[in-house]
Amino acid sequence: MTAMVSLEVLILAGVGSPAALFAWLGVASLVNRPLPERWTGRLAALCMAVSFASLGAAAVLYVTTRTGSMVLSYGAWSSSRVEGIAIEFLVDGLSLAFATLAAAIAGVVAAFSNRYLHGEPGYNRYFVLFAMFVTGLLLVALAGNVEVLFVGWELVGLSSALLVGFFHERPAPVSNALRVFTIYRISDAAMLSAAVLLHHVAGSGSLSLLFGSAGSPAAATLSGVSATTIAVLLIVAVAGKSALLPFSGWLPRAMEGPTPSSAVYYGSLSIHAGCFLLLRAAPLLEQSLAARLLAGGIGGATALFATLTTRVQTDVKSSLAYASLTQVGIIVLEIALGLYTIAFLHMAGHACFRLLQFLSAPNVLHDLHGLESAAGERLGPSAGSRDMVASTGLRRRAFLVALERGFLDAILDRLVVEPFTRGTAWMMRFDRWLCDLVGAPAAVAAAPEGTGPDD
Repeated sequence: MTAMVSLEVLILAGVGSPAALFAWLGVASLVNRPLPERWTGRLAALCMAVSFASLGAAAVLYVTTRTGSMVLSYGAWSSSRVEGIAIEFLVDGLSLAFATLAAAIAGVVAAFSNRYLHGEPGYNRYFVLFAMFVTGLLLVALAGNVEVLFVGWELVGLSSALLVGFFHERPAPVSNALRVFTIYRISDAAMLSAAVLLHHVAGSGSLSLLFGSAGSPAAATLSGVSATTIAVLLIVAVAGKSALLPFSGWLPRAMEGPTPSSAVYYGSLSIHAGCFLLLRAAPLLEQSLAARLLAGGIGGATALFATLTTRVQTDVKSSLAYASLTQVGIIVLEIALGLYTIAFLHMAGHACFRLLQFLSAPNVLHDLHGLESAAGERLGPSAGSRDMVASTGLRRRAFLVALERGFLDAILDRLVVEPFTRGTAWMMRFDRWLCDLVGAPAAVAAAPEGTGPDD
């Protein structure tokens, strides 16, 4: 009993520390009384340290006490229905390992950001969004019901999109942030649809129905068409959040944000959030062969596409982003094949490796500019690239497809954006026509007697 209470306190402290940071900095910004820069940095470092220490201690306690998977409930915050909406955390080795990893990476990025963004006008705004992201990611990692999962999923997506448009004085970051936010809306709609269907079929939002073993009584409620539909919706949600095909076009646009946000979002944590969710829902995938084939096909195609695309990028951050996407596609393929332990170790190692690469990217660029200055000329494209442009046949076509990033933006614009825009314009014209049709008789009836167009 004591171990259970200690675990509850540690989990609450681990999630509550970044949430308290988010609330504190957010309220201070709303009342236009932001903290001084030195206090913001120290407070962020303290909260991230407390979160990492608490979650790390919870993981050690969980392993030493050998307690099985459990659901920790912290009470219902809504009583609109009989059972209310409870804040529940599903605690097991996988969730604690990913949450501890996320807290450790967030602590490193917080320390780096404090120095990197020193003197930046949006310093306080960055840490508000950073705290929002860490809170959301920990909720995704530890969620015990779909309500907590969806709140965390939304916080991660909103903070990501806002940080893409961090430099909002320039039009390009704002435009790219809107594009990223639009793709995230598709992902969120799929996630919400899966949650609603789970409630409808099982009568409960407990994630033990999704994350339980395939042969458990809880999982027996989901079978056949229901399991396949929910699994496919989750795959769509994962594809949108992790930039899998056909949603990979937003990934290079996300590089408009500051380097620390690129490291924590699209290099180490955010892009792996979808992989983690798919890994948690692996027992559900085992009940649906079609869903596993879909996940494996999308993962393999994404890995191949990103492998080709990353070789023709001209800037460091875009090249790293597509290199990360290659590994994410392979991780999804490993999950579809049932290699769950390998997939998690691959995900953890890749997150740490890409974190180092993204954080060191500014130094690499600085060294490159120093070499160019010393050489007295700008380093141009390699001979291999020039030969590829001049070549003919399949290699040249593959090079052009990679150079245009698979024409994904053009395809989505043609098949989705343009029909939606035309439909919206038609509805607006139809609405104006209806208003004119209804308003004309009313105007005639309201005119005084003896007046008219001939008077």
